[in-house]
Amino acid sequence: MTPARTPARTPARTPADTAGSTPLIRQYLEIKSRHPDSLLFFRVGDFYEMFFEDAEEGSGLLGLTLTSRNNGGKRDVPLAGVPVKALDEYVSRLIEAGRRVAICEQLEDPAEAQGIVRRDVVEIITPGTVLEDRLLTAKRNNYVVVIAGRAPFGLAIVDLSTGEFELRAVAGEADLRDELGRLEPAEIVVPEESAPPPGAWHLTTRPEWRFDAEQGEERLAAWFGVASSVGFGLDAARDALLLAASGALLAYLEEVRPSGLDHLRPPRVDRAGRVMYLDDMTRRNLELVEPLRPGEGASLLERLDRTRTPMGARLLRRRLLRPLVAADEIRVRLDAVQEFVERPEVRRRVRRALRPIRDLERLAARIATGRAGPRELLGLGLSLDALPGLAAALDGLEAGRLADLRSAFDPLADVAGRVREAIDPDTPHALKDGGVIRRGFSPELDELRGVRGNAVDFIAGMQLRERDRTGIDTLKIGFNKVFGYYLEVTKSKLGRVPEEWTRRQTLTNAERYLTPELKEWEGRVLGADDEIQRLEARLFQSVREEVGAEVGRVQTAAARVAEIDVLACLAEVAEAEDYVRPALTEEVVFDVEEGRHPVVETTVARDTFIPNDMRLDDECRTMIVTGPNMAGKSTVLRQAGLIALMAHIGSFVPARRARIGVCDRVFTRVGASDNLAAGLSTFMVEMTETATILHGASERSLVLLDEIGRGTSTYDGVSIAWAVTERLHEIGARTVFATHYHELVGLAESLPRAAAFNVSVREKGRDIVFLYRLEPGGSDRSYGVHVARLAGLPPDVVGRAARILRVLESGPWGAGGRGAALAEGGMGQLSLFEAAGFPAGQAPPAPGSPGDEDATDLDAARELLERLARLDLDRLTPIEALNTLAEWKAFGDA
Repeated sequence: MTPARTPARTPARTPADTAGSTPLIRQYLEIKSRHPDSLLFFRVGDFYEMFFEDAEEGSGLLGLTLTSRNNGGKRDVPLAGVPVKALDEYVSRLIEAGRRVAICEQLEDPAEAQGIVRRDVVEIITPGTVLEDRLLTAKRNNYVVVIAGRAPFGLAIVDLSTGEFELRAVAGEADLRDELGRLEPAEIVVPEESAPPPGAWHLTTRPEWRFDAEQGEERLAAWFGVASSVGFGLDAARDALLLAASGALLAYLEEVRPSGLDHLRPPRVDRAGRVMYLDDMTRRNLELVEPLRPGEGASLLERLDRTRTPMGARLLRRRLLRPLVAADEIRVRLDAVQEFVERPEVRRRVRRALRPIRDLERLAARIATGRAGPRELLGLGLSLDALPGLAAALDGLEAGRLADLRSAFDPLADVAGRVREAIDPDTPHALKDGGVIRRGFSPELDELRGVRGNAVDFIAGMQLRERDRTGIDTLKIGFNKVFGYYLEVTKSKLGRVPEEWTRRQTLTNAERYLTPELKEWEGRVLGADDEIQRLEARLFQSVREEVGAEVGRVQTAAARVAEIDVLACLAEVAEAEDYVRPALTEEVVFDVEEGRHPVVETTVARDTFIPNDMRLDDECRTMIVTGPNMAGKSTVLRQAGLIALMAHIGSFVPARRARIGVCDRVFTRVGASDNLAAGLSTFMVEMTETATILHGASERSLVLLDEIGRGTSTYDGVSIAWAVTERLHEIGARTVFATHYHELVGLAESLPRAAAFNVSVREKGRDIVFLYRLEPGGSDRSYGVHVARLAGLPPDVVGRAARILRVLESGPWGAGGRGAALAEGGMGQLSLFEAAGFPAGQAPPAPGSPGDEDATDLDAARELLERLARLDLDRLTPIEALNTLAEWKAFGDA
């Protein structure tokens, strides 16, 4: 797929184009000229309006009616608009369509403006910079990635919804592709004219000069108020690309959020060597965060995620995609999980305390950027109110990391108290609805509310007094936003209306009136309402700013809550699923007793899944696993990879016992498919992935291979698989190779640290029973014909296949001869029928012969091939070619 770049926009109009336009249109065009690549939402009263090309495009994308607006002495201009109150709904639809939206607000009260109302863009919303919950996924990050350089690359990574900021170096294009696949950014920013990164992404381009390392260092220091970037662990010479990327990122953020981003955290530099690098094929083959076929099956993340908070879920996902490679760090996590496992009552208390805590990270971001409404501020306060209970639940825990989290825990009691005393517990969602500020917080506000309440009570009492005075028993007092307060009298009682009442509105069955006294008290009510609304807005903004000033503390608390949540979650899963703590060691070993697949075992009855042992160490670095399809070879491979990765994130693992040497990489090549977009066949994809493994594997790697070499001829495939296995054995990587090539079993005898295993089956007459158990020794049969029968192939086809198989296996190149020949280097080219197991010049038995009564006439097929070989293509005319084809077709039909 071609990456989706931000669409090119129509060039801005020149000053000459605006001559004769109204002041409002001139103002619009001036602002639009500064944001040519965005749809401009231009605030006019209670609507955001789009003009010219934006109106035409926006009306089409949003299904709006396209109208026009008067433009003074010039032609009317196209117009489309959306109500202010529906902004989020329409913006979300544009963002989902991959568009950018510039929000242009009125910066002064129209009633107080001298001439045209001042307006300007206050924010630009893009796919990667959204802050609205409805546009975000709670359990995953929403990244903007800025890429500097051209192999190697510097990456600046930001999630504006949480404030996370990371810097990371990437070596080459393949690594960049894998890193972007892991991050799945909503938006990528690259220099203009640069080659797009591999993959299908929403791209935004910015001028090359923005990607300058020196300017980047200055901008980074200025943004965070430090003397230099050294405090972030950056070196100007070594990290030039990281500085260039961070500078371009901050410039972009200033562009899209000119009002500021106080919640952005200082950058964390992610150096190579601390975490395991997982390539795309490993993430995909092991189904770490998504199943291979969406909607079918489950991922490992789905099985592990029992977190109670959104930030905990996001942290678990990040940890799963970036496992640790330092044994000491892994053990720290395992110690914490173990204590939670061993103290279930404490774990349950902690998980109960986590339940009421909302998404502190994203709430803090919205508050710090001034976007949080009353209910969100209240939600933050209620979440902070739960922190002391969580801190208390941690009392008595002794594991190092849990003790650190407990001792450094900040319950933010002052921030929670401020929200509690200021915000009414029944506050509405919108500030304009009133009743946001709690009674007792502001004496001035309470007094205004009293004045309004008295006035409302007086008006309500007026209804009874006027009924008594006039004798109009059906009289009632009402209110609407157009006419204000009124007295309503039905038509049958109009004769009793006093002369001093003034008619205000005529209805079908009633008349509405106004009196001087009612008008006076209406003024008091409405005047108090206006004052209350202005004061509440001022008080709310003040409280929000106070809370926003503590955003750093809230983010730190959120990070601690997330980590506690993840550790307790992994312990919960460990106890529920009977996982065991793995022993991490620096030795090159992978020793698992009764290992299980953490996903597959949950899809079958617990007592039906067959666990398996696996041991790779100095005596056996390479396991060659044979066995039929459906016997469980791929499951054994995948469970080994999943157990290794679970151990490296600090999780217990599905096994009776596990001793695992720390891996620097886990490689998998399980299954293959065409990559038509890249012009690659199944075999080419397979070879590319295998090449990646051979170039990247080391003695400390775990390599899991399933059926390489299938996409080409049998002998090419065997040769490649043989050579690859030898190379991995030479490297010393812990390798499990599942194959149908029984010839490779011979490697277990010729290579000193290789062993053959098979996934066993038992034959019962014409049927087979899959035992799903890994046993020593190779298998000399694939049982493909049996599997074909199970799959439902027609019986006559299955029978024919079985007969042909017996003939093939009886030849000099049948099972047993092939492996020996390969071991001796015998790989000569065979004729067509020799390759099928027949002596030179002899075809398989013809139909009806004693060898096979139902055999296809292969002699005739050979004759046809011989005729093809005798054709002289240089002398063959077109009509002769057509006649020959027709003759062969008739032969085939016969």
